[in-house]
Amino acid sequence: MILIQAIIQPTKLSNVQSALDEAGFSDTIVGDALGYGRQRGQTALFRGNEYKIDLLRKVTFEMVIDDDDLEPVVEIIRNASRTGTEGQIGDGKIFVLPVANVIDI
Repeated sequence: MILIQAIIQPTKLSNVQSALDEAGFSDTIVGDALGYGRQRGQTALFRGNEYKIDLLRKVTFEMVIDDDDLEPVVEIIRNASRTGTEGQIGDGKIFVLPVANVIDI
């Protein structure tokens, strides 16, 4: 079994969930996250003053899948979470980790 952890933009969460549901992968865990990477934050304006936001809001998306489903699931997440045809800096990351054991509570 494999754990997939994807860090994506919050606006793309519904796209990713819909695409995975259509493909038959519906068991997911979603959480909020703040991050700082190559995007280097954003500059915003508030009441005429400019300030920098270092930590940007992201969404963590996790799911455990069978080994055979790895490639299709990664492609679904990659395609559904892109902001352009090739993607942009800040679209996110996908991490793939082995799972030694799963225990139901």
